[in-house]
Formats: sequence, C-alpha cells, structure tokens
Amino acid sequence: MAKNSAPQMTPMMTQYMKIKREHPGVLLFYRMGDFYELFHDDAKRASQLLDITLTARGSSNGAPIPMAGVPYHSAEGYLARLVKMGESVAICEQIGDPATSKGPVERKVVRIVTPGTLHDEALLDASRDNLLVALHRDGETWGVAALELSSGRFSVLEVEGDEELLTEIQRMSPAEIMVGENRTLPASLSSRPGLTRQSDWHFDHETALRLLCDQFGVQDLNGFGCSHLTRAVTAAGALLDYARDTQRTGLPHVTALSVESRDDSVVIDAASRRNLEIDTNLGGSSENTLASVLDVTSTAMGSRLLKRWLNRPLRDQLQVGLRQAAVQRLMDGDYPQELHGLLKRIGDVERILARIALRSARPRDMARLRDGLNALPELRAVLASIDKGSAIDELRDAIRLFPALSAMLSEALVENPPVVLRDGGVIADGYDDELDEYRGLSENAGQYLIAMETRERERTGISSLKVGYNRVHGYFIELPRSQSAQAPIDYIRRQTLKNAERFIIPELKEFEDKALSAKSKSLAREKLLYEHLLDDLNTELDGLQQTARALASLDVLNAFADRATALDFVRPQLTATPGIDIESGRHPVVEHVSDHPFVPNDVRFDEARRMLVITGPNMGGKSTYMRQTALIALLAYTGSFVPATRASIGPLDRIFTRIGSSDDLAGGRSTFMVEMTETASILHNATDESLVLMDEIGRGTSTFDGLSLAWASAEHLARARAFTLFATHYFEMTALPEHADGVANVHLTAAEHGDGIVFMHRVEEGPASQSYGLQVAQLAGVPQSVIHRAREKLTSLEQQEVDRPPVARADAQGQPVPQQNDLFAAPPHPVVEALENLDPDDLSPKRALELIYEWRRAK
Repeated sequence: MAKNSAPQMTPMMTQYMKIKREHPGVLLFYRMGDFYELFHDDAKRASQLLDITLTARGSSNGAPIPMAGVPYHSAEGYLARLVKMGESVAICEQIGDPATSKGPVERKVVRIVTPGTLHDEALLDASRDNLLVALHRDGETWGVAALELSSGRFSVLEVEGDEELLTEIQRMSPAEIMVGENRTLPASLSSRPGLTRQSDWHFDHETALRLLCDQFGVQDLNGFGCSHLTRAVTAAGALLDYARDTQRTGLPHVTALSVESRDDSVVIDAASRRNLEIDTNLGGSSENTLASVLDVTSTAMGSRLLKRWLNRPLRDQLQVGLRQAAVQRLMDGDYPQELHGLLKRIGDVERILARIALRSARPRDMARLRDGLNALPELRAVLASIDKGSAIDELRDAIRLFPALSAMLSEALVENPPVVLRDGGVIADGYDDELDEYRGLSENAGQYLIAMETRERERTGISSLKVGYNRVHGYFIELPRSQSAQAPIDYIRRQTLKNAERFIIPELKEFEDKALSAKSKSLAREKLLYEHLLDDLNTELDGLQQTARALASLDVLNAFADRATALDFVRPQLTATPGIDIESGRHPVVEHVSDHPFVPNDVRFDEARRMLVITGPNMGGKSTYMRQTALIALLAYTGSFVPATRASIGPLDRIFTRIGSSDDLAGGRSTFMVEMTETASILHNATDESLVLMDEIGRGTSTFDGLSLAWASAEHLARARAFTLFATHYFEMTALPEHADGVANVHLTAAEHGDGIVFMHRVEEGPASQSYGLQVAQLAGVPQSVIHRAREKLTSLEQQEVDRPPVARADAQGQPVPQQNDLFAAPPHPVVEALENLDPDDLSPKRALELIYEWRRAK
C-alpha cells in the first residue's frame, strides 16, 4: 500500500495555527517581513471586508492555503476600517532575531485591537468617547461598567430592568459591549455590532473584587462608594480583566472608579435622546444637532466632555449654578478668545496621557504634551485674574504646573519630531552625550576619513594614499603596490590587491568599531532615552490626569461663554418652585441654520397650568416649539445659558418626547406599535417633575381609536401633573381643559392667503380655528385635481355633520350630546332615552303596546 504523500505543514504554518488556536473569534494579523498576513478563513473574511486580494501560499492536505495581507506601514488604515465594522484583530509581531533564529522567527500576540479598547490616535474619532461597556444581570437589576481606555475614565452604575438599561446604553453609545455568553440581552442589543461574549466564569464577584482592589491598591472599594453595587462591581472586574488581556499590559492610567446614579441626572430615555437630536441627528450624523451649535471647544477632550454634559444634565441646582456663574464670569471679563488660544496650544492631553501610560505614545504625542505643559503657566495666570465664586475656583486649583517635566521635554525633544521613533531623530542634540557621540560618528564619518587621509599623506609623504571603506572589509588605508614598502610600522596589512595594498591602523580600527555600530547604537540609545521619558512622565501620571480633566471642563465652560455671547443666550434662573417660565424662547439649532429670522415664543407652566394642548397647522411650528422648550430646559441643567430673553426653570427629573414616527423593522414593530411603546413608557414613568412632549398621539390607527387613546393619555398625564406639551390635530382635544385641571389650550397661528396659507409661527392662547390641511397639502405639491376633489369631499362631510338626525345630537331635554369631545359619552339610544322619561305607574296597557309597535317600526 502506498504511503500518504500529503505534504507536511511547514514550521511557519504550524506556528501560525498554534497562535490562531489561542485567539479564536478574532482576525489574526501575522507579521511576515513588511506585511501582516492572514490565512485560511481569516484571509477569506478580510478579503471581503477590506476588498483586498485573496491569494494562496503553500498547501495543506493537498489544498492551497488562502492568504491575504496588508502592508505593515499602512496597517492602521485597515485596522480602522475593521473596528468600525465591529471586528477585533490580534496583532502578532516578530519578537525574535531573524539572524539568530533557527526555524521560524519567534512571534507572539502583543495586542488585541477591539472596537472598545482603542487608544491609537489614527483609529479614534477625536470628538467622541470610545467606550467599552460590560453588563452583568442578577434578577431584574443590571450592573453596568464603562471604561474609556483612551482616557482612563472608569465608571459603574446599576439600573432596574431592560428599559433603563437601553436608556443608559443609548446615552453612552459604547463602541463595544461585553456580556456573559449565556446572558440574554434585550433584542436591540443582541444584534448590534461590537458585541463580545465572554465565558460566564469571567463574571465572578469575588474575582472581580480582587482584580479591582489590586488595580487601585486598596483593601476594599468602600472609598469609591460602590461596595454595595455587587452587580456593577462584577461587571467592572470582568471589564478590567478583558481590557488588560487585550493590551497585554497593565493599565496604570486607570486609577479610580466613579459611581453614577440615575437620580443625579435629568434622565432622558433612548427615544427622547433620538428625537431631541442632542449630538446625533435622525439621519445618524452630527450635523444640525445641539452639540454642533455649541461645540466651539478648543480641544478634542473638551468636545467629548461637552457631549457627555449634554447627554447627562445634572439635577443638583447648586452644582449647575456654579457652572453658570463660571460662564458669567468668563463673559464679564471677555475671556473666551484669550482662553481659546491658550487651550488650543494644550491639545488632547487626556488621550496623550493614556498612550503614555500604555507606552504607545508617539514622538508627536510627546511634543504636544510639551507644548501643553509650556502653556499652563500663562493659563493659570489668566485664571488667577477671574473673580471667585464659581466652578472656576475648583478648576484653578486642579490645574497644576509641572516645571520639571516641561523643562525635561523641552530639552529632550526636537522641535518637530518625526511621526515614529523607529527611524530616530526624536531626541534633541545636546541632551545626551553618548547619543551625540554616536550621531557624530554616524553623520560625520565622511569628514573624519577625509581628515585622516590628509593627515596620513603628510605623515607618510605618499600623495596617492587613500582612506576608504567597503562592506566586506570595512575601513582601510590603501597604498599603491609600488609604495607599500614605505608603509609606517603601525600599518597592519588587511588585504592585498593586484595593484595595491590595504592596511589598518589602531586609530582607524577603533573608529571602524564605533562607526559601523554607531547608527544602530544611536537608534538603540534614542529608544532607551525615550523609554526613560515615559518612565518620568508616568511618575506624575495622576496629577497630569487631574489637570487634563480640569482643562476639559474649563474648555466646555469657555465654549458656553462664547456661545452665550455670540448667540444672544441668557442665564436661566433655577428655582425650587415647580414650573417652567420661558420668555421669547428660541430653538437653538433651527435658529442657527435658518436663513430667516426666528419667531420666538413664550412657555409658561406653573402649579395651576401643567399641560398645554397645542393645535395649529402642519408646518406651523408645533414640533419646533415643543423641542425648543425641552432643549432650553436641558441646556439650563447642563450649566449653559439658553436662547431666550428670560427663563426660570424649576426642578426636573426626566425629559420625555414622543415625536415623529418610524418603523422598527428589525424588531417587527409597526410605526403605531413604536408610538404606543414610547407612549407607554412615558405614561408609566412621568412624574410631577417631568417635562413631557407628546406629538400627534394616535395617528397610526382609526380616527376614533386614535382620538380615544390621545384623550385618555392626556388625562393620565394631567392627573400625574407632568409638565406636558401635547400637540394634536384632533380638535376634540381642545375640550380637555373643561374635563381636567391644569390644562390650557394654545395654538400656532396661520393666515389664509387666497387658496394658500402663511405660517406666522406665533404661539397664542386658545385653540386653533382650523387645521389648514388642504392648504399644506397644496404647498407640498399635491396635484390640483386631488386638492379640488378633497375640497368637494370636505364640503360633503361637513354637510353630513350639519344634517345628522337630531337624536344623535341632542338628548330628550334638547341639550347637545358630546360627539368626540367627551369620548366615552356615546349618544343615547332613542328607546333607552324614552324609557328613562317614562313613568310606568302612569302608563296604561294600551299605551304600552302602542309604544312597543312604534319602537319596532323605528328600529
């Protein structure tokens, strides 16, 4: 029998398969020379995702081995594309020396790049957080831990039920979510990109507690105020272990764990956050959002913090007041432009420090940090001139100066260092004598040889003497064969040629030893010095991080001051008295992007006025009016000034919006189902300190069903005494003030002009007189034939209303019967009505029989 002749796997592929088995589920970038190569299924997948060529290398069991690769020098671009798709990549580098290796060069995975553990500048969006979130559930409670590896921010919280979890996930917008492999997630999370499943044993509370205590150098977590949050602590420990594993190193910049509580902030659920377009518009981009209007920050870390503040307004009026006072002082002293220039010089220190801690900082990171530290004394001097009594006080104390580090970096680094360290040229001349010597030998070798040649010609008297170099024999002194006998005694023969003799002397040998290794020694010395810089910076890491956080807060407050001045915002008054009183309020985004003057409007809520039923034409401004009220309240509780001439806002716990319509095809929910789900959440959770925006409830079903739901929902909110803006096209709803306390009518004005309509965008008291639906349809370009037919039908329907039988419009006493205003008072049946007005004791048998026949004929 013939032996199996299938080729054996090569040693290199054996090494590859071993490493791949240790990292299933991620793409393996396997370093081979100037390329990262992928094999087998990884190659096929990468070829599809990155649109790169799929080739083959060798064979396995007689079949070609699929292979694809990307150049080492441009790998970051490919990694960025992969992580945006939710993929993770293990980076496998050559760590052995090819010159001394027997068999395949030793390789190992030095880092796993996942969507939530990025810290490379080229892979990150500078203006957005990049969060890794871990979830752990026990009962109905979810523990949530969030880490931004690129800054070291680490936080935990616990929430009750899936709805609260989805709200927090929407707020955080994590790049990656980690959860136990057997844990059931809400449907909308289970299919999202960047979902990582870990074995359930990673989520062990005791292990988590030990890992966290080791990380922070403490005996317990009491000092962080989270010992009682067992689910959140479990999630945090699993997250920390995962982050360490991906980086293959410690995380020295993760030094604390902060606790978040939903009671500390004005809660904005996922639907409301989407509808208000805080930092992402309904199309998924950042244009024409609240953040885009306010974001004139000077640093990327300030831009990220601004979005965090907008997505998590504070309920603590004292803390918000300190922010407002800081904005006022910056405006009064005309500081924004001066601070903008200084902060611009500081840059994204927060992320630079994270890369320094992870020892992945590049030379230009160090140069930016140097420039930032050099700007701090001038910045502190400006802050010292600002009056006390605001958030500036705390920030002034937190922004420390680092003169020693500043001097060290200024002396050590060239003014404009190269992008990467590997080619040298990062450390400045004069910083290190040994490095200067290596550089001198390497860079001035030619001049040295010329000088030696001149000197040796004078010493020997041989004018044809040459000093040269070749790769095989190194440096030499060459004499013609005919004059070789005149060589001095210290000349040692190195090589004999046909017409010449080559010699070496001790001085040239010493120079050769230095010069040949000078370049490599120079690079090695430069890398060592660079590592020492990282060491020195890491000793001050905690203070540097505190300073970075304070600088980011100052940047946001300065942006608020700039916007308040440029956009004519006013300082809102936060009161303990429930209510919202806004005079001449404006929508900050609509006003900013509109080419036409914005029409401001008032809003007034108090103890006796809790709900406004808003009527008026489509396109008349109802949604804008509602949204601007919510955005003004949101801005007030972030510490920003607001677009109005005056604003007074009482306590708020939540902001709800039910605006717009869309299908949830993936979840199998129709537009109406989405609407009702969002409505249900509001009705269950709204309190007397909630601001609720309800727009056109009940549109997705029949008229009477929709009207009934709208009426009942409004009544429920009126009883809950939530501050509610309730926009509707059901004119029957304008009767609600007669049936519920605290309800008033307002309307958006419009005027007919011929067959058309002019929107006035002015809010006035009372209900609208009509809906102007046909005029709006005409503006939208509906064919005139359709408009004409609609007018005919409208006239017919209105006539039918007039011609209805009296029994359907009045009771036995002639009083009008509610048609739709009182939804649950149906017109009485004539027989029932007649019976109610009969006295049986006065009715003869004959008359009773006659009535029976009459009612039978009338059925």
